[in-house]
Amino acid sequence: MMTNSPSQTPESAATPAGVPRRDFLRYTGASLALGGLLLTGCDDDSDNVNDNLLDVGSGDTGILNYAYALEQLEAAFYAQIKNGDYYKGLGANSAEKQILDDLALHERAHVDFFRGALNTNAIKALEPEFGAINFNDRNSVLTNAQAFEDLGVAAYNGAGRFITSAANLVLAGKIVSVEARHAALIRDLRQYNSFVAGDVVDLFTPTSETSAPGAGTGTGKEKSLRPQQVLSVANQFLKAGSKLSANSFS
Repeated sequence: MMTNSPSQTPESAATPAGVPRRDFLRYTGASLALGGLLLTGCDDDSDNVNDNLLDVGSGDTGILNYAYALEQLEAAFYAQIKNGDYYKGLGANSAEKQILDDLALHERAHVDFFRGALNTNAIKALEPEFGAINFNDRNSVLTNAQAFEDLGVAAYNGAGRFITSAANLVLAGKIVSVEARHAALIRDLRQYNSFVAGDVVDLFTPTSETSAPGAGTGTGKEKSLRPQQVLSVANQFLKAGSKLSANSFS
């Protein structure tokens, strides 16, 4: 695990150009939400820079820019994997390459969707900084892939409370379900049958085998992180000028 791994944390909506419609719907699972995506609370906040940070803005536009930023980071990470010896050399077998290829396509589709949906309200394209990640080593790649996916799921879960449009909330739910599948798949690549654990889910433990149904500790729900918590991690992997703030979402 690299020292800057993101796992080190506390707790018009038309199909975008360049993405075939049938592939886009397949990758995002957002077919029911496409016609109803609403950008409420549009303003110029997405262009504001506070303390040398690029602020995502406010309202639903701000949350969509927040998601857009995280999807950019994930897409850049999976694109970079293909330049490393783990992928190009003998490290990754054909099944692992297929999985990484699929995840790269999913994240690229998410980026293209948010950019197209936000249109002129979108923040700029971000520049990643992955110098702390060893793309030649399988453990480094998969450890960081899991950390990025887990961070993304926690980010969507934590952002839902700030979304005011029902259509945008449905859209976020559809995309976070895809991200959760990614996270589970990467976890199983690292260690079989480890797709869920207490670091990402408040695991439910029955009081006893003879206790009444539902009696026990834990909620069984996925954990979430607030935007400020997420960005404190994500900014470690963004160059100066691309680091982010979310001042409207505390």
